[in-house]
Amino acid sequence: MANLKITQLLILLNLGSLLISLACPTCPFPTPPTKPPKVKPPPTVPKHPPIVKPPPSTPKPPPTVPKPPVVKPPTIPKTPTVPKPPSPKPQETCPIDILKLGACVDVLGGLVHIGIGSSSNDACCPVLQGLVDLDAAICLCTTIKAKLLNINIILPIALQVLIDCGKTPPSGFTCPA
Repeated sequence: MANLKITQLLILLNLGSLLISLACPTCPFPTPPTKPPKVKPPPTVPKHPPIVKPPPSTPKPPPTVPKPPVVKPPTIPKTPTVPKPPSPKPQETCPIDILKLGACVDVLGGLVHIGIGSSSNDACCPVLQGLVDLDAAICLCTTIKAKLLNINIILPIALQVLIDCGKTPPSGFTCPA
Protein backbone atom coordinates (compact mmCIF):
# COMPACT_ATOMS: atom_id res chain seq x y z
CA MET A 1 0.00 0.00 0.00
CA ALA A 2 2.85 2.30 0.60
CA ASN A 3 4.00 1.75 -2.98
CA LEU A 4 0.69 2.87 -4.27
CA LYS A 5 0.78 6.13 -2.37
CA ILE A 6 4.26 6.96 -3.58
CA THR A 7 3.24 6.29 -7.19
CA GLN A 8 0.20 8.51 -6.89
CA LEU A 9 2.26 11.29 -5.40
CA LEU A 10 4.75 11.16 -8.27
CA ILE A 11 1.97 11.35 -10.85
CA LEU A 12 0.47 14.37 -9.15
CA LEU A 13 3.77 16.19 -9.15
CA ASN A 14 4.35 15.54 -12.84
CA LEU A 15 0.88 16.77 -13.74
CA GLY A 16 1.38 19.90 -11.67
CA SER A 17 4.55 20.84 -13.49
CA LEU A 18 2.82 20.19 -16.85
CA LEU A 19 -0.04 22.49 -15.94
CA ILE A 20 2.32 25.32 -14.98
CA SER A 21 4.15 25.13 -18.29
CA LEU A 22 0.84 25.15 -20.25
CA ALA A 23 -0.60 28.00 -18.20
CA CYS A 24 1.00 30.70 -20.31
CA PRO A 25 1.08 29.64 -23.91
CA THR A 26 1.88 33.17 -25.12
CA CYS A 27 4.86 33.72 -22.83
CA PRO A 28 8.12 33.92 -24.73
CA PHE A 29 10.76 31.41 -23.91
CA PRO A 30 14.07 32.97 -22.97
CA THR A 31 16.75 32.63 -25.59
CA PRO A 32 20.41 32.51 -24.73
CA PRO A 33 22.53 35.43 -25.93
CA THR A 34 24.14 34.85 -29.25
CA LYS A 35 27.06 37.34 -28.83
CA PRO A 36 29.91 36.44 -26.52
CA PRO A 37 30.75 39.13 -23.98
CA LYS A 38 33.57 41.55 -24.81
CA VAL A 39 36.86 40.62 -23.25
CA LYS A 40 39.44 43.34 -22.81
CA PRO A 41 42.91 42.33 -23.97
CA PRO A 42 45.64 42.35 -21.31
CA PRO A 43 47.68 45.51 -21.15
CA THR A 44 50.74 45.43 -23.33
CA VAL A 45 54.16 45.69 -21.72
CA PRO A 46 56.61 47.87 -23.60
CA LYS A 47 59.73 46.17 -24.88
CA HIS A 48 62.01 48.62 -23.07
CA PRO A 49 61.29 50.23 -19.73
CA PRO A 50 60.59 53.91 -19.93
CA ILE A 51 63.57 56.20 -19.46
CA VAL A 52 63.06 58.36 -16.46
CA LYS A 53 65.17 61.47 -16.36
CA PRO A 54 66.37 62.53 -12.92
CA PRO A 55 65.15 65.88 -11.78
CA PRO A 56 67.62 68.66 -12.35
CA SER A 57 69.78 69.11 -9.31
CA THR A 58 71.50 72.19 -8.18
CA PRO A 59 74.88 71.66 -6.55
CA LYS A 60 74.98 72.58 -2.92
CA PRO A 61 77.83 74.79 -1.85
CA PRO A 62 80.19 73.16 0.66
CA PRO A 63 79.44 74.07 4.25
CA THR A 64 81.60 76.79 5.62
CA VAL A 65 83.56 75.83 8.68
CA PRO A 66 84.78 78.67 10.81
CA LYS A 67 88.50 78.65 11.50
CA PRO A 68 89.44 78.39 15.16
CA PRO A 69 91.34 81.30 16.61
CA VAL A 70 95.09 80.92 16.81
CA VAL A 71 96.15 80.67 20.43
CA LYS A 72 99.79 80.55 21.37
CA PRO A 73 100.63 78.11 24.15
CA PRO A 74 101.91 79.63 27.34
CA THR A 75 105.65 79.62 27.75
CA ILE A 76 106.88 77.60 30.67
CA PRO A 77 110.19 78.66 32.13
CA LYS A 78 112.78 75.94 31.92
CA THR A 79 113.88 74.50 35.19
CA PRO A 80 117.58 73.93 35.47
CA THR A 81 118.48 70.29 35.19
CA VAL A 82 120.39 69.03 38.16
CA PRO A 83 122.57 66.04 37.42
CA LYS A 84 121.73 63.06 39.56
CA PRO A 85 124.47 61.94 41.87
CA PRO A 86 126.00 58.66 40.79
CA SER A 87 124.32 55.76 42.45
CA PRO A 88 126.50 54.10 45.03
CA LYS A 89 127.98 50.76 44.07
CA PRO A 90 126.02 47.87 45.46
CA GLN A 91 127.82 46.55 48.47
CA GLU A 92 129.76 43.51 47.49
CA THR A 93 128.98 40.78 49.96
CA CYS A 94 129.52 37.09 50.07
CA PRO A 95 126.41 35.06 49.17
CA ILE A 96 127.44 32.17 51.47
CA ASP A 97 128.20 31.99 55.19
CA ILE A 98 131.81 33.11 55.71
CA LEU A 99 132.19 30.69 58.61
CA LYS A 100 132.26 27.92 56.00
CA LEU A 101 135.37 29.54 54.50
CA GLY A 102 137.06 29.91 57.89
CA ALA A 103 138.99 26.65 57.60
CA CYS A 104 140.05 27.56 54.05
CA VAL A 105 141.46 30.93 55.18
CA ASP A 106 143.16 29.30 58.16
CA VAL A 107 144.96 27.01 55.73
CA LEU A 108 145.83 30.05 53.57
CA GLY A 109 147.30 31.81 56.62
CA GLY A 110 149.51 28.80 57.30
CA LEU A 111 150.59 28.66 53.66
CA VAL A 112 152.31 32.01 53.91
CA HIS A 113 155.23 30.21 55.50
CA ILE A 114 154.89 26.80 53.78
CA GLY A 115 153.66 27.45 50.21
CA ILE A 116 150.60 26.39 48.26
CA GLY A 117 149.70 22.71 48.38
CA SER A 118 146.87 20.20 48.08
CA SER A 119 145.61 20.93 51.60
CA SER A 120 144.43 24.37 50.44
CA ASN A 121 142.52 22.80 47.53
CA ASP A 122 140.92 20.23 49.83
CA ALA A 123 139.81 22.92 52.30
CA CYS A 124 138.72 25.65 49.83
CA CYS A 125 137.47 24.13 46.55
CA PRO A 126 134.41 22.26 47.94
CA VAL A 127 133.17 25.46 49.64
CA LEU A 128 133.80 27.66 46.58
CA GLN A 129 132.39 25.15 44.11
CA GLY A 130 128.86 26.65 43.75
CA LEU A 131 130.00 30.29 43.45
CA VAL A 132 130.62 32.45 40.39
CA ASP A 133 134.24 33.60 39.94
CA LEU A 134 133.75 37.14 41.29
CA ASP A 135 131.60 35.96 44.22
CA ALA A 136 134.26 33.42 45.20
CA ALA A 137 136.93 36.14 45.25
CA ILE A 138 134.72 38.49 47.30
CA CYS A 139 133.95 35.71 49.80
CA LEU A 140 137.66 35.03 50.34
CA CYS A 141 138.27 38.77 50.89
CA THR A 142 135.42 39.01 53.39
CA THR A 143 136.68 36.00 55.33
CA ILE A 144 140.30 37.26 55.37
CA LYS A 145 139.11 40.60 56.77
CA ALA A 146 136.91 38.87 59.35
CA LYS A 147 139.92 36.89 60.61
CA LEU A 148 141.91 40.14 60.87
CA LEU A 149 144.66 38.76 58.65
CA ASN A 150 146.92 40.95 56.53
CA ILE A 151 145.00 41.20 53.25
CA ASN A 152 148.08 42.30 51.28
CA ILE A 153 149.92 39.12 52.16
CA ILE A 154 147.08 36.57 52.00
CA LEU A 155 145.22 37.87 48.88
CA PRO A 156 147.79 36.75 46.26
CA ILE A 157 147.77 33.26 47.79
CA ALA A 158 143.93 33.25 47.86
CA LEU A 159 143.76 34.23 44.20
CA GLN A 160 146.12 31.38 43.28
CA VAL A 161 143.87 28.94 45.21
CA LEU A 162 140.87 30.26 43.25
CA ILE A 163 142.69 29.46 40.00
CA ASP A 164 143.56 25.99 41.32
CA CYS A 165 139.84 25.45 42.10
CA GLY A 166 138.85 26.32 38.51
CA LYS A 167 137.72 29.90 39.23
CA THR A 168 138.96 32.87 37.23
CA PRO A 169 139.05 36.07 39.30
CA PRO A 170 138.83 39.32 37.30
CA SER A 171 142.25 40.62 36.25
CA GLY A 172 143.61 43.22 38.65
CA PHE A 173 141.07 42.19 41.32
CA THR A 174 141.44 43.89 44.68
CA CYS A 175 139.33 43.35 47.73
CA PRO A 176 136.55 45.93 48.16
CA ALA A 177 137.22 48.42 50.95
